[in-house]
Amino acid sequence: MTGECSPSPHHNPLPRLDTIIRIPSYARGRADLPLLGGTIGENLRRVAERLGEHDALVDTSAGTRATYAELWERSGRVAGGLLARGTGRGDRVGVWSANRGEWVVLQFAVARIGAVLVALDPTHQVPELAFALRHSGTQLLFHPARYRGTDCAAVVAEASAQCPRLRGTVVIEEGWAEFETADPTAVAEAERQVDEHDPVALLYTSGTTGRPKAATLTHHNLLNNAHLVGAQIGYTEQDRICVPVPLFHCFGMVLGTLGASTHGATIVLPGGGFDAGRTLDAVAAERCTAVYGVPTMYLAMLDQPDLATVDLTSLRTGLIGGAPCPPDLLGDIRSRLHVPELSTVCGMTETSPISTQTLPTDPLDVRDHSVGRPTPHVEVEIVDPTTGLVVPVGITGEQRTRGYSVMRGYWEDDGATAEAVDADGWMRTGDLAVMDEHGVVRIVGRIKDVIIRGGENIHPREIEELLCTHPDVSEAHVIGVPHERYGEQVMAWVRPRDGARPDGDELSAFCRGRIGRSKIPSLWRSTDTFPTTASGKIQKYRMRQIAIEELAEPVGAGREPSRPAGG
Repeated sequence: MTGECSPSPHHNPLPRLDTIIRIPSYARGRADLPLLGGTIGENLRRVAERLGEHDALVDTSAGTRATYAELWERSGRVAGGLLARGTGRGDRVGVWSANRGEWVVLQFAVARIGAVLVALDPTHQVPELAFALRHSGTQLLFHPARYRGTDCAAVVAEASAQCPRLRGTVVIEEGWAEFETADPTAVAEAERQVDEHDPVALLYTSGTTGRPKAATLTHHNLLNNAHLVGAQIGYTEQDRICVPVPLFHCFGMVLGTLGASTHGATIVLPGGGFDAGRTLDAVAAERCTAVYGVPTMYLAMLDQPDLATVDLTSLRTGLIGGAPCPPDLLGDIRSRLHVPELSTVCGMTETSPISTQTLPTDPLDVRDHSVGRPTPHVEVEIVDPTTGLVVPVGITGEQRTRGYSVMRGYWEDDGATAEAVDADGWMRTGDLAVMDEHGVVRIVGRIKDVIIRGGENIHPREIEELLCTHPDVSEAHVIGVPHERYGEQVMAWVRPRDGARPDGDELSAFCRGRIGRSKIPSLWRSTDTFPTTASGKIQKYRMRQIAIEELAEPVGAGREPSRPAGG
């Protein structure tokens, strides 16, 4: 026919553009694990009825323990004490304390009467504490007498002067007995008024990039996230979970306390602030089957000089999250700490917190080089940050999350909520990620962490992962600092392995041929510590501030010139 031609039988024409299959970066977690119904209090009651004489809570520092029947009774009495103080549904109850058994009891007591727990960082100073108490409208605050040499009552007195809605404070060592001996008669009626979609906790974001916001999370959010993450690593009532991560953070109060209680497992608290030796001792003494931590915590445990003498053979599984983790560290945790079924979890406070998770049954490549697939009933997509359109698999974009786990919003901040959660319920995570055709997600950096050097976008994660493969490097974090010509230059903070002194020239040479020249750090800093939040997350904005201040000081004014790490 005129105007048409047929291809030669030996010719393979390019496919039409509209026939090319471009798999979108979208995945949804499994649906065969059902969501739990009911409130946190109702769930605790069911577990107490089934496993009343089973260990629920062990506080190794205090030498105390409670069965599930005792935890139910103690939380009921504290709930009665709260009601007697005029605290009820929707009221905010603050806890400003390191990990201790009373923290856990209070968490369940507050939930049972429909109040809202405001979890506060025990390292807060007066301005930070006053801000959180005032912003949340906390009406009753529990705190210890002292923490790490700080007179907590004096700090609270100064902060409370700026908090007109704060009606009362309780020093745990002095006033706790009043609550644990209270009459629980009115609690049952209060429990009947609580709905699973009511707020149960205000969790402040960790402040890695500035002033924190308070995520408003419900019973349904937290109960299900804890249950489903635990279900995926096989938790049962036979498990004993060592929780050294802070309870004021979602890792501790969701995956720790609720992760245990939703499966009838035992919560083991190895102390207040994190101590690696004490954590290992608690694992051994209590025959824990699981242990939690962020990478810096696991590194500290691995660095214990008597590690080989501690019996950790009871360990089976554990969770690691909160920061990027090099494959070598994951391997050391599995082998040297005896955690063969280690699971990497990834998420954010605003998503209750976990959105993706690796499983013990995943191939080693997935376990070592990704954050896994979406957790049950959670959707994840990767979108172009500019257009908001879903990108094809293999293309970097911003990870977004949707499902039961997404917060109700930021407390009293509709503007910030609208910026974070779109009209279709997708939470903007700020993580730069890549998804493969199997739904496996790999985090490549943070949108706010991107270094723009001479117009080129550089992702620190790529450089950090490379540096951690150097035999003399234990940990590395990369930031951008101002540069007159390029706008920003690349700087690496490196923590050497014990006894090593990696030279900056050596590290630069190591990078050459492995990454582009523009990505090789021009500034190096050797350090034993990094600025972190109390939950162990690296604060890159503080690293940048420190670097800028040091670079601004003239040589000879108390500062040596910038030089290679260890040089």
